[in-house]
Amino acid sequence: MKMFRQIGAVTAMNFRSLPQRLSTSLVIVIGIAGVVAVLVSVLAMSTGLIRTMENTGRDDRAIVMRNGSVAETSSALDRNSARLIVDGAGIKRDAKGEPILTAETFRILMLHKKADDTEVSAILRGVGPKVLEVRPELKIVAGRMFQPAVAEVIVGKSANAQFKGLNIGDVVSSRGANWTVVGVFETGGDAHESSLMSDAETLNSIDQRGAFQSVTALLESPTAFQTFKDSLSANPALAVDVVREREYYRQQSKTMTTIISVIAYVVGGIMAVGAVFAALNTMYSAVSARLQEIATLRALGFGSTAMVMSVLAEALVLALIGGVIGALLAWAFFNGNTVSTLGGGGGLGQLVFELSVSPQLMMFGVVWACIIGLIGGLFPALRAARLPVAMALRAV
Repeated sequence: MKMFRQIGAVTAMNFRSLPQRLSTSLVIVIGIAGVVAVLVSVLAMSTGLIRTMENTGRDDRAIVMRNGSVAETSSALDRNSARLIVDGAGIKRDAKGEPILTAETFRILMLHKKADDTEVSAILRGVGPKVLEVRPELKIVAGRMFQPAVAEVIVGKSANAQFKGLNIGDVVSSRGANWTVVGVFETGGDAHESSLMSDAETLNSIDQRGAFQSVTALLESPTAFQTFKDSLSANPALAVDVVREREYYRQQSKTMTTIISVIAYVVGGIMAVGAVFAALNTMYSAVSARLQEIATLRALGFGSTAMVMSVLAEALVLALIGGVIGALLAWAFFNGNTVSTLGGGGGLGQLVFELSVSPQLMMFGVVWACIIGLIGGLFPALRAARLPVAMALRAV
């Protein structure tokens, strides 16, 4: 109990003297706040991208591509294969007994951002006539649905907000066709909102292609996936791969989320090293300014443990304040902001998503700050504990 009373007494003395060292203490707080704000804001990109991709797709939908294809860009399914997929077991059927699926194709369109007129790539996806049954989350929020056999498109809500020339009535020119925008759709904030959609047969006709790139099927239930996959694998006339839709989009974003995370930790790590040195310098200065006080306390019988813990406590509290400020700044300025970036592998084009500064991410930033504070205060704390009483008294 005596040791704890000593730690409490010395720590209280440290905090009472903080106003006298306000400027040097602010160095730690501001430095660590900057580190945490940058780290959390960059990681918010990764979190937002992951959330968007995980919201894309359902477990009761499956994507069928050519065998060996890692993404739709490298896949090609001829019409005969598309017809055979229709007979797969486990596909949900409508009231007429027809399978609910959509054979799809797509191409890249070059658009311009509204913010800075930068040229970016976006996806024009051709879909089948049952797309609204396959994807019931797709809702037309403005205008109308495109008509088959006509060069008409509907645009995702996110694409409409980020890119130029995608308002209803606008015309998008691309490779021999002028696509008229007739509607805006939403899909619950998933990756499809960053794309444009048209009739697949119309798109294939304009591009003079006969093949599709994938088939997306709505299954009877999530448990029907294996039945569906096995039925297609057992057909010798088919050479296809089958993957759950949600898993497919998660894999497509994996590369980009990894790159963003690496950048965040590298930048955050470099800034953290600078913050550690700032904390070391500040805490060494604080210890040097209190040599007489430390020597007096040691002469009165206060142990070295009390000295160590008091300095560490001060460093941790300052780091904690900086971490909280940095996390709150990241939340205030970045949470919910919409950005766009390449969606990673798979030809996702420019993907629009919201930055997500989650409570877990803010807590991570605060913990990161406390680690910086602990490292920055450790060596000055040990110096204060090991300093001989006689030397400390002579130094003042």
